[in-house]
Amino acid sequence: MKKTFSKAFAVLAAAALTASSLAGCGKDPVVEDTTAATTAASGGSETGGSETGESTAESGASASGTFTYAIGGDPTESVNVITTSDRWGLSTIKMIYSPLYMNNADGINWFLATDYSVSDDGMTYTFTLRDDVVWSDGEPFTADDVVFTYTEMEKEENLGWAYSQLVYDEGTVAVEKVDDYTVSFTFPFSTPTAIEMLSQIFIMPEHIYKDVEDYEHNDYNMNSVGTGPYKLAEYQPGTYLRFEANESYFKGTPSIGTIVFQIIENSDTAIMALQNGEIDAYQVTPTEAQRIDLEACNLASYSYTEGRIGYMMINCNRVPDENVRKAILYALDKKTMNDAAFLSDEYYLTPYTFLPLNSQFYSEDVEKYERDLDKTAQLLEEAGVSDLSLRLGYSASDTVQSTQALLIQEQLQEAGITVELVSSDATALSTQMQNPDNEYDMYLGGYIMGIDPDTFASLFEVNGGYNYMFYSGYDQINELFAQGRAEQDEEARKQIYADLQAAIQDTAAFYPICSNNKILLISNRIQGVEEAGLVPVYTFEDTYYLSEAQ
Repeated sequence: MKKTFSKAFAVLAAAALTASSLAGCGKDPVVEDTTAATTAASGGSETGGSETGESTAESGASASGTFTYAIGGDPTESVNVITTSDRWGLSTIKMIYSPLYMNNADGINWFLATDYSVSDDGMTYTFTLRDDVVWSDGEPFTADDVVFTYTEMEKEENLGWAYSQLVYDEGTVAVEKVDDYTVSFTFPFSTPTAIEMLSQIFIMPEHIYKDVEDYEHNDYNMNSVGTGPYKLAEYQPGTYLRFEANESYFKGTPSIGTIVFQIIENSDTAIMALQNGEIDAYQVTPTEAQRIDLEACNLASYSYTEGRIGYMMINCNRVPDENVRKAILYALDKKTMNDAAFLSDEYYLTPYTFLPLNSQFYSEDVEKYERDLDKTAQLLEEAGVSDLSLRLGYSASDTVQSTQALLIQEQLQEAGITVELVSSDATALSTQMQNPDNEYDMYLGGYIMGIDPDTFASLFEVNGGYNYMFYSGYDQINELFAQGRAEQDEEARKQIYADLQAAIQDTAAFYPICSNNKILLISNRIQGVEEAGLVPVYTFEDTYYLSEAQ
């Protein structure tokens, strides 16, 4: 296929060039190598700029200095361990709280737990907890806090983000205190997915939240007590969050005394602040990265894989005819979208299913919906549909989504389909997507769910808690998820998940577009990035390891 760039992309490129010319660092822009990649969710990273030094964070050291990181959205006062599931909310949670462990592509990274054992029947997982952890208010951390957190996550009325990982048709995971520093989890069946299902759930203090009935609206979220490396000291809605080092952190006092999450939803504004030295770090697109002189701005560049899938979903409540949905998808060309958003395939991979391409269960034996305008016309004619008009929701602060939205509008227009673009801030869009009666026909979004297919069940099961496609009648999808989580044989699981991927694509409600690298630009003044680890969603696996250059 001949590569072409549309009018929409030309306008975006011109705007980006204009923005970059406004905020330089004293030299003409040069192109730097920003492609040093890391394994998804691993603790290591490589720099494409200058080298970073060793972390100076040590137990007993005093904290000093400030690190300012620009984030693209406001976590809001509702941020909490149970219901928060957005990127910036979870990044805030990661600063304040700790999980038992993080299950990464390279293995387990322990936090509040130290090891585990599995019963002979494969149903019970018993974890040993650290006995040297205290909450930031001085109270000891014990198994009671773990049991409390997981039990609250399992209550349907709490709308916990990990509810579907702990509650199944066969029963609920039983969480029991063995002693003060030992806790067990018993699944209602033997499953190879248990370690993934229990991972990355942050533990909250029972003595603080035991009487709370509404996790999103209470007096404790913004006056939090945690076991993480930092404490939330101040929150100015729409402006910033200020964190102070937690001197009680079980690894020791962090080296950097203050970390600020500066809320900047406009990327041009954030880049100008980065180039002017007003902030220390920001995540950028390839287009933005290639227009910044790293040396002149004293910046290092880190590129890392998140395993993120960027997608377009179709709301089946508003577009119930499967053939109409297929007609829409056959009119799209994701390669053109991705080349426009990421400059070249050096910065992205093209997925064809809901799984990230580095998953051992990924399969391309699915309907790929390659562009075919004749098929679009045929399907619309068979459905008796003409003059189709659609509303597409997307995040205004996301430059990639803005590019995708313009090209989707343009490509569907070529098929005779009219698209109204409706931009919104990310939080508002997410809230609207959750409403089955929302007024969007389609929406753009993205997710990072984990390394096992079963973690995606809440997104794709019929009546799944986060299934914003709202499809029904696809019982095979639920059946395949159930089979996959119970199957012990790996080859058999691969076939089950291959069938599952095909079944989901056959709904024509989910259109995976891209899986792109994240690029973090960070001041050379900040060291310890490799030790802190660049990971999906949270950016840093543990900010304890960040330090200032000496």
